[in-house]
Amino acid sequence: MATFVDRVTLHLSAGDGGDGCVSVRREKFKPLAGPDGGDGGDGGDIVLIADSQASTLLNYHRSPHRASPKGKQGKGDHRNGARGEDLELPVPVGTVVSDANGEVLVDLEHAGMRFVAAEGGQGGLGNARLASTKRKAPGFALLGTRGWTGDVVLELKTVADVALVGFPSAGKSSLIAAISAARPKIADYPFTTLHPNLGVVEAGPMRYTVADVPGLIEGASEGKGLGLEFLRHIERSSALLHVIDCATLEPGRDPLTDLETLKTELAAYPVPTGQTPLLERQQLVVLNKIDVPEARELAEFVRPDLEAMGYRVFQISTATHEGLRELTFALGDLVERDRAAREKVATPERVVIRPRAVDRKEFEILVEGGTYGNTYRIVGKKPERWVEQTDFTNDEAVGYFADRLQKLGIDEALLAKGAQAGAAVTIGDSGRVFDWEPTMTSAAEVQVGNRGTDPRFDENQRATRAERKRHYHDRMDAKAAAREELLRERQTGQWTDDEGFEVEPSESEADRGEA
Repeated sequence: MATFVDRVTLHLSAGDGGDGCVSVRREKFKPLAGPDGGDGGDGGDIVLIADSQASTLLNYHRSPHRASPKGKQGKGDHRNGARGEDLELPVPVGTVVSDANGEVLVDLEHAGMRFVAAEGGQGGLGNARLASTKRKAPGFALLGTRGWTGDVVLELKTVADVALVGFPSAGKSSLIAAISAARPKIADYPFTTLHPNLGVVEAGPMRYTVADVPGLIEGASEGKGLGLEFLRHIERSSALLHVIDCATLEPGRDPLTDLETLKTELAAYPVPTGQTPLLERQQLVVLNKIDVPEARELAEFVRPDLEAMGYRVFQISTATHEGLRELTFALGDLVERDRAAREKVATPERVVIRPRAVDRKEFEILVEGGTYGNTYRIVGKKPERWVEQTDFTNDEAVGYFADRLQKLGIDEALLAKGAQAGAAVTIGDSGRVFDWEPTMTSAAEVQVGNRGTDPRFDENQRATRAERKRHYHDRMDAKAAAREELLRERQTGQWTDDEGFEVEPSESEADRGEA
């Protein structure tokens, strides 16, 4: 059974947002006191955290499916739904996070770094938040959006100051056990080390880490043996320590040949952009197992040749600890110089503020051919989120959705693309197909008013004080004009007082007269 895993694919599913609530407050003598539906809670995020206490991805290899809680639905009386808790996943320092296509998303190279790998869904607004002066009591709320679902790849690249490089059974595990408190598995057969081991070395006041990684063989850069499984773990090292076995009995092998093979494989391995090639980093050579007389003799024979090549050479024995003190202090000097150089060239952290582009488009319309004519696909973050938030079983919610699209300029864009009334329109990958009914004439004049209004709460049309005063003066002027007209008619003899006219008796008076 595997005890160390340095590459795993996580299947993540962030929590969905909760739906908003539709509610109207009711009080005594006031059955419709206004909307009071609360908002839905946001779904929980899935966060990766670089943890110095974690050393392997084994837990995620056994349980690759992870999900965060959903947000709760809103309730009446302005009660918002609870937010889903974030799911925090600790990973070893040095973990590189990539998407399913291999694009690097983040490099968690420092302890405490956090990365939101899957973002939770957005909670829907309740009808209290959707109310306005023209929409006093919305009969709908927005639905919560879905959380992010997908795969991310975690790849562990060991973070160590010094990497031990050498053939299988060259004594790397014994060396790290001798100079640190690490206790890796040690045996006399090839590929004893199947996963990296880290050890902390103290050389006077200097502390640094050393990585013992699986053995390297010819063709490793092409994937032979443990191949790339090993090479990725030395990408971050400041210095390389070539461990040469001087007591090997394998035919065709000697210290100089082994070193050339190691250099060939290191040169063939491509490091990520921006990092120093492996062979351009600081390097030391260790001639190991000099406790064996033949090995000591061979080490003394090849040492001048190695020093002539520019290497600093140490003869050691992990069994007797001969030469280890000088080696640890030499490695400490290399690490100290490398750290000082990095601090010298390090640039201060800057916060870059990129304002929103003036000409940034909120959406794009793609014309796709079909059997029954063109289909117009609207692609954009806003319209795709809006269609997900809309309850299409509620006519008022559909009207609100249509108003949002109209304000965004969808109608004008469809007209510019040559769309005709009744054209098939879809938004993103929602799977919904709409028959487009333009709300604008050829002169681009809006024909309809706001949709989704409640006729029970019509806007108050009470006249202002100035309007009432103007209406009063108009009535007074009309009465004065009527009196003047009657006066002129009287003066011209068109009518006189009642005494000058013959008044016809009413029916009741006529009956009494006949009697």
